[in-house]
Amino acid sequence: MANPGYGKRSVSAPAEGPRRPADSSPFGHLPPRESHLATLIDRLPDGAAMDAKTLAKASPLYGQQAVRTALNELSRAGHLRRVRCLAATGDNGTRWIFRTHWSRTARDSEWWACFLAGDAVSEGGAPIGVRDVQPKPEQPAADASGEPQPQRRSHTSTAYRVLAQLGRTEPRLTLSAADCATLEPLVSEWFARGATGAQLTSALTSGLPESVHSPCGFVARRLRDKLPPEPEQEAPAGRVPRVILECTACGVPGRSEALPQGLCRACTEGSTLPGVVDGADTIDVHRHAAILRATLTTRHDTLQPPRLAGTRLP
Repeated sequence: MANPGYGKRSVSAPAEGPRRPADSSPFGHLPPRESHLATLIDRLPDGAAMDAKTLAKASPLYGQQAVRTALNELSRAGHLRRVRCLAATGDNGTRWIFRTHWSRTARDSEWWACFLAGDAVSEGGAPIGVRDVQPKPEQPAADASGEPQPQRRSHTSTAYRVLAQLGRTEPRLTLSAADCATLEPLVSEWFARGATGAQLTSALTSGLPESVHSPCGFVARRLRDKLPPEPEQEAPAGRVPRVILECTACGVPGRSEALPQGLCRACTEGSTLPGVVDGADTIDVHRHAAILRATLTTRHDTLQPPRLAGTRLP
C-alpha cells in the first residue's frame, strides 16, 4: 500500500460493473503482458502503490522495465491516467500528492479530460460521482385533527439577520418577518458588491426623519437609492489547478490536450515498440548486432601489419 492519499484510485462509475472472473477478463483486447498487468492492477485495492518497482515485485513474470512499458501501453489504451493532486494538510497547508486513476473500461482522451475536470459522465449520461436525486419537498406536519400546520421557515442568511436586527439599532425601522423576507434580495445585492453589515446598517439608519410611517417601504427605497457601485473587475490571478495530469512514462506535468493518451509528445514519438505508433518502423536489434559483428570480423582478418622503414616483410 502507498502512503495515505497516494496510489491507485478506481473510477467509480455504474458502467464499470462488478469485477469479472479471471476466465472472462475484460482485458482480452490487450496483448498478453498488458492484459496480465491490467488484471493485477484491477484486483488491487484503492490506495495500493502503483510504481513499477512495487508492481514488478507483485508480478513474477515481468521485471521493472517490462512493467513500465506495459503501464505506458495501458495509458494509451485508455485504462489509466497519472495525476498530481493538491491536497490540504492538517496544519492548514497544502501539499502535492500523486495518484493513478484506474478504469476497468477503456476510455478515450476526451473522457479522461472531462473526468479530471470533475464533470465526466457515464454511458448512461449521469455525472460520475454525482447522484442526480431531487430533494423531496418536506410535508407540513399535521396536528391532532389531521390538519397540516404551517411550516416555520428557517432563516439563516446574513442579509435576513441584518434586517431582523435593524429594529434594535433604530426602533423606527422595525421590520416584520414578511418585510425581512421581501427585502432580503436587496440586502444580498449590497453584500455581493462588497458592503459589510455595519456599512449597511449605517446607510439605513443615518439621517432619519422624525417619523417613519412605512419602515418596509422606507428601507426598500434607501436600499435602491444608496446601492454601492459594482467593484472593478480585477485581472484574475494565476491559480494553480488542484489536479494536474502527468505523463505516464516520464512524469512531466501538462494539460490534458498536451498529453494525449496520457503521454507527452517526446515519449509518444520516441517509442519504437511494435504497435505503439501506427506505421512506426521496428528496429531489429539482433540483426543489426549480427551485421556489426560480421563487419568487425572481416576488417580484422584483412588488416595488414604496419610496414616499418628499412625492413622487408617475408
